[in-house]
Amino acid sequence: MGLDALGIGALSDLAATAINKIWPDKTEQEKAKLVQEMAIVNAQIAANQGQLDVNKVEAANPSTFVSGWRPFIGWVCGCGCAINWLVIPLVRVGMGIAGKAFEIHSLDFAEMGPVLLGLLGLGGLRTYEKINGVASK
Repeated sequence: MGLDALGIGALSDLAATAINKIWPDKTEQEKAKLVQEMAIVNAQIAANQGQLDVNKVEAANPSTFVSGWRPFIGWVCGCGCAINWLVIPLVRVGMGIAGKAFEIHSLDFAEMGPVLLGLLGLGGLRTYEKINGVASK
């Protein structure tokens, strides 16, 4: 008659589980946590790589409607910055010199800043594409 027939194997497993819950093995916990963190990192890397692949395909397309959105957003953001830091101050000075009462408010950089910083990042990607010969003609 084996130990399993007496139920001792099941009792042994139950005792081991209880002991591990009361006095957990730190190395096993750390290994499990590391495996979980690695799975999250790998999922993020895969998502980022997928987006980079989409960006490369869009940038390589000869159609302006596909690859031209980056330049369009760049010009819009550039014009917004030019208006905010060049045109508005010059208009204020000119109207002050002319003696006219004129009030114009600057644009909110909190709205333009993320677009500008994002475009600077895309500009870096575009440079990388040009260096590697992926840039559209």
